[in-house]
Amino acid sequence: MHTCGEPTRIVVEGYPMLEGQTLLEKRAFARNLTSMIRLMWEPRGHRDMYGAILVQDTELVARGEADIGVLFCHNEGYSTMCGHATIALGRFLVDTQSETVFPRRRTLAFDGEKRETVLRLHAPCGVVQVTVPTEEIAGTMRADARRAVSFVSVPSWAAALDVQVPIPEGARWKRLAAAGRDAVRVDVAYGGAFYAFVSAQELGFAEGLARAAGNEAGLAELNAATAAIKAELRGRKDLFEHPEEADLEYLYGVIVVDEVEADGRPREIRMCFFANQEIDRSPCGSGVSASVAIAVTRGTLVLGERKVYHSVLSLARPENAFEAFAVAGEEIRGRKGRVWSGLRVSVSGRGYYTGAHAFVAEDSLSRGGFLLPTETVA
Repeated sequence: MHTCGEPTRIVVEGYPMLEGQTLLEKRAFARNLTSMIRLMWEPRGHRDMYGAILVQDTELVARGEADIGVLFCHNEGYSTMCGHATIALGRFLVDTQSETVFPRRRTLAFDGEKRETVLRLHAPCGVVQVTVPTEEIAGTMRADARRAVSFVSVPSWAAALDVQVPIPEGARWKRLAAAGRDAVRVDVAYGGAFYAFVSAQELGFAEGLARAAGNEAGLAELNAATAAIKAELRGRKDLFEHPEEADLEYLYGVIVVDEVEADGRPREIRMCFFANQEIDRSPCGSGVSASVAIAVTRGTLVLGERKVYHSVLSLARPENAFEAFAVAGEEIRGRKGRVWSGLRVSVSGRGYYTGAHAFVAEDSLSRGGFLLPTETVA
């Protein structure tokens, strides 16, 4: 499936049994499995492939607090949350009739008045409530592709605003060096994963994100800039404190943001570089949750106010943009006594089918998988 061009390869059969009592323990076990199993690497995948592995039995499913679990995977390993994949999964999990794939499929609650189905997805970050527009076709309930899927994830919050990030001389990209600058300013927020946000202009791209990303040289420099920021922030553990799980305390991605005219009004456009510099084709759903937290903290959005978020792809196809709003505030108490002002954020978008695949591993090269450059051969 894809959401605004960003793929979600949903693994429904053949994945080995995951050891562990909790979903996070299963995620830790999965990290030690080979890339052959993840199907993200070449020759079956590519550097920007993304996947979702359904986990039918988790501790929250057993307690009746979730309907099914999921592990999200990418070119580097396993992430904690993914909005675009959640949108795709919402449609798929309503459409599937297989009780092997989704044992609790028949227990999902269908709202006949709103014509929608609600399911609870246990992601590594926590429970995500997914609302899927639904219609009856030949006596079977199916996702209604004409309407957007929405989700409300775990609480989001702004972790730090206007953080100065020094860039060492050897890591400065061309435009930063040409301007005689040695630092950039970023915001850090959590939306199921931690992200750093920086404007295209702050990076030195006066022409804006869309133009910079529209050519090979500009995209390469954006890659260098975001990689440098991520490398410098990696040691700032104070920015990535999580209230419950130490396993979630790391920077997942750097999102470059800009404002453009679209649909006759100003719109936010963004490009997320995550994991091993994988580029999200969508507006990045969990990053959108984090963006809403920043906007509410800065006072540029209020509770219930909707905002549209674009990627470089959705500018030409606005029906693929994401829409989000803050549903409610929520106080979060951490395991170390700290208190956060969090927000529940609703994000909506559309997922589409692209095909069904069966993969085999016949030879030693393809069994291990690889990514160019070749030092990433497994």
